[in-house]
Amino acid sequence: MAVGSGATVPGAADPKAHFLQPGLAQLAAGFFIYGPQTALVLALAGKTRIFILDRRTGRFLEAIADTQIPTDSNEYAINSSNYRHWGPSIKAFIDDCVKGLEGPLQRNHNMRWIASLVADTYRILNRGGVFLYPGDMRAGYSAGRLRLLYEASPIALIVEYAGGVATDSVRSILSIVPADVHARTPLIFGSAHTVNLVTRYHTDPQFSAERSPLFGQRGLMRK
Repeated sequence: MAVGSGATVPGAADPKAHFLQPGLAQLAAGFFIYGPQTALVLALAGKTRIFILDRRTGRFLEAIADTQIPTDSNEYAINSSNYRHWGPSIKAFIDDCVKGLEGPLQRNHNMRWIASLVADTYRILNRGGVFLYPGDMRAGYSAGRLRLLYEASPIALIVEYAGGVATDSVRSILSIVPADVHARTPLIFGSAHTVNLVTRYHTDPQFSAERSPLFGQRGLMRK
């Protein structure tokens, strides 16, 4: 869920235009997650706070006043069954994670995929990692599947207030102005170092053999 700025768009005849603002205009965002415990994650006033439901009293008690995502991690969350549909940059990043210590990233990685946006977000808030839901080659998926206005932008605010980064693979999610209320976007978020590394796979030619035709293998010195 998200709470908008309340700012109006001058001269806007269509009420939907009032929603077509960048994520930076949000005043607050949050979500509930249910399981062995019920938690409320709330981004407000520059901080991301976590509250846990005390079932005896029916009250939410603050558990973490200013949660901070670790800046680096060796965990990634992605639906690997879609591998054949991904673009070369996402494939290159995941391939390098899978190669582990012997690969160019020179570290072993673990994959975590709950297939629940809020559950994956909650895990990353507590232990770091990167979540990837890229656009891909399937019909209707080129611009991603998550809704920018009421899925990606609220999550991005929560993540960035917690010291993480959220992008569409290149651009900051919070900077994007939705073209429509139901506009979709790719979404990559989590530990700042890891998300920025994924961006380099999209923007730095040395990270992709497909973008570096003079070389048969991508460069190894990429940290």
